[in-house]
Amino acid sequence: MNLTLPRWLTALLPARATVSQAERLRSGLGALLGIFLTGFLSAVLLDSPVAAAWLIAPMGASAVLLFGVPASPLAQPWSILGGNLVAALIGVTCAKTIHAPIPAAAVAIFFAIGAMFALHCVHPPSGAVALTAVLGGPEIHAAGYGFVVAPVGLNSMLLLLVAVIYNRAAGRRYPHSQQPEAQRAHQTDDLVPMARLGFTAQDIQAAVKDYDQVLDVSEDDLDALFRRTEMHAFRRRFGDTFCRDIMSKDVVAVEFGTELAQAWTLMRVHEIEALPVLNSARHVIGILTRSDFIYHADLSDYTGMRGRLKTFLRRTDHTHSDKHEVVGQIMSTNVKTALDSTPLAELVPLMSDAGFHHLPVVDSRSRLVGMVTQTDLVGALYETGLARIDGDHNT
Repeated sequence: MNLTLPRWLTALLPARATVSQAERLRSGLGALLGIFLTGFLSAVLLDSPVAAAWLIAPMGASAVLLFGVPASPLAQPWSILGGNLVAALIGVTCAKTIHAPIPAAAVAIFFAIGAMFALHCVHPPSGAVALTAVLGGPEIHAAGYGFVVAPVGLNSMLLLLVAVIYNRAAGRRYPHSQQPEAQRAHQTDDLVPMARLGFTAQDIQAAVKDYDQVLDVSEDDLDALFRRTEMHAFRRRFGDTFCRDIMSKDVVAVEFGTELAQAWTLMRVHEIEALPVLNSARHVIGILTRSDFIYHADLSDYTGMRGRLKTFLRRTDHTHSDKHEVVGQIMSTNVKTALDSTPLAELVPLMSDAGFHHLPVVDSRSRLVGMVTQTDLVGALYETGLARIDGDHNT
């Protein structure tokens, strides 16, 4: 029997989950550790026979946020600390001044929400903290304003500490930046190239302000999500072009022990700006650029540049010398590589905004198979754009 739900009811059903099983398990284990360690340490530190004084129930809701959605603005350190403390303070005050429990609870929630908005620390579980202060029973009432410090403050600090350690150990970024940062690679007022024609941080802020509701996503994440959307649209528009399709395959490379003069000569003869440095297995262990020569030869000014460069490149006859002699002594070891299966679209932000001019390309076994430069990328984008225009005209 087919059961067809009304359209209005279907619209109320939750969206299909997109989170992987591994991420769900990671969230659950984090909450398990967070609540266990918070409760255990609170019991040891507080030395109270009353379990409710060790670990208050709202910490369960805080754990869902800190471990389940750690990127949420509602789960950030100031949200949990500021929200829980101010809600506890308001709740205790209402319990002391309004003797009817239901009106006291309602007033406590009203002022707690207002205070959290004013202090920019909205944290939904803090509403339960305010209710606990009012309806928690004789032990909570007897604690008075001490309830704000322990267990609320203590629980919040311990749970937050576990969240920071666990999320970082799990590879998550926490605490999470709540403001998109404008990248300026050259330390000038110009935005990075991809941001000059696209949307900016100010555009996102204006859109959020127009929306005029609390969003459970930071502006930082909105920026990343929009740019990832642009990336998918770019791939759909320009097709599947990969590094292996545009890279130079006859790559001039050097080894760790290649003499500096030889490496410089290779750059001049082949008119190239960078040389990948390989080990015996053809794995990339570094990259040597003209900038490395300029920096290590102290060519920051033009005075005596030719003479200093010759001295720097000349091999020393002595066995022991402080002067750099081989490529491995001046190469950059923090080298960025790309797989030969990397889509063209993913190269654009790397070479446009991140400032990479040359990317060694490796295969699935991390062996060098090619090199992609900004020139290769510009040519590929031009040809791909022309092909698309021709296709549109033919249709």
